[in-house]
Amino acid sequence: MQKFLNKIICGDCIEVLGKIRKPFADLIFADPPFNIGYKYDKYNDRIKKKNYIAWTKDWMTVCKNLLKPRGSFYIAIGDDYAANVKIIADELGLFMRNWIIWHYTFGQQMKRKFSRSHTHIFYFVNDKDNFTFNDHAVRVPSDRQLIYNDSRANPAGKMPDDVWHEYSRVCGTFKERTGWHPCQMPESLLKRIIAASSNSEDWVLDPFSGSGTTPVTAAQLGRNYLGVEISNEYVENAKKRLAQLKKHKQADSFLNSTELNELKRLVVDIKKPVKQITADKNLLELFANQFALRMNNHKRYSKKEIVMALEGIAD
Repeated sequence: MQKFLNKIICGDCIEVLGKIRKPFADLIFADPPFNIGYKYDKYNDRIKKKNYIAWTKDWMTVCKNLLKPRGSFYIAIGDDYAANVKIIADELGLFMRNWIIWHYTFGQQMKRKFSRSHTHIFYFVNDKDNFTFNDHAVRVPSDRQLIYNDSRANPAGKMPDDVWHEYSRVCGTFKERTGWHPCQMPESLLKRIIAASSNSEDWVLDPFSGSGTTPVTAAQLGRNYLGVEISNEYVENAKKRLAQLKKHKQADSFLNSTELNELKRLVVDIKKPVKQITADKNLLELFANQFALRMNNHKRYSKKEIVMALEGIAD
C-alpha cells in the first residue's frame, strides 16, 4: 500500500480500487455524483436509473471489500437514490449506525416544489459491535451548559444530533471555495466524520475525491489518505490544494496543526463568535474544558493560551 500512501490517483474508482486485494481503509467517505445533471469535468451525471443503481452497487462493493473489519463507511447522497443506497448496503452486509440529514443554508431554490436544502449522509460499519467511534472528539456543548448554566449538565457536552445544521454549503463567496468544482464539501463537516470514525495515522479513503476536501481534511487531522478521481483536472487542482496546506505553517502558535484544527472545529460547533468566547468568563471556561476533553492527550492548556490561539484564528 506504500505506493498509495497520501496520494490522489486519477482513474475510475472501480478500476483503480478493484486492483487492491487487501482491506486497508479504516474510514471511507464517498460523495458520488447524484445523477441529477450536474456539470462535471469528465462524468455524465444524467444516466438511466437502472444503470446508475447498478453502478452504485459496483463501486460500493469495491469499497466494502477494502474496508477493515472495524471500519466505517459514510456515503453522501441525494433524495432520489438514498433508499437504493440503503438497500445495497444491507445486501453487502453493512450495518447502519445513523441516517444523518445534513441540513444546509443556501439551499437550491425551486419553483414547483419546496427548496432543496439537505443531503443524506449514511453512516455504516462493517461490524455492528466492534468499530471506531471517538465520542470525546465530537461532543458539543449542550444548551444546559450554554444557556442555562445547569450544574447537572455533563461537562463533556452532548453528542451531536443526527440532523446537522452547523455546516453551510461552500458558496461562491466563501474563502474556502476553490472555484473549480461544482459541489465542494465543507472541511468542517469532514472533520467531524474523520474525528469520530478514525484515529491518528488511520487510512481514509475517498473514491470520489473531487475538490480534494477529504484528503485535505485527513491530512489536517493527522490521518493517511487515498483519493481516487476520474478527472485529471480535478486531481491536479486538488494536489495544488494539498501543496498549499503543506506550505501553511502556524509558526507563531503554541498549538500543533491537529490541535489548531480541533480548536477551529470547536468554534464552529459551539456556535459563538470568537470575541464572545474570549470575553465571557464562563463561556471561556466551558470552551477550554471542552477543548481539553476533545484532545484527550493529557496535555494542559491554560486559558491564556486558549485565548491567544482564538485571537490568532480570528485575525
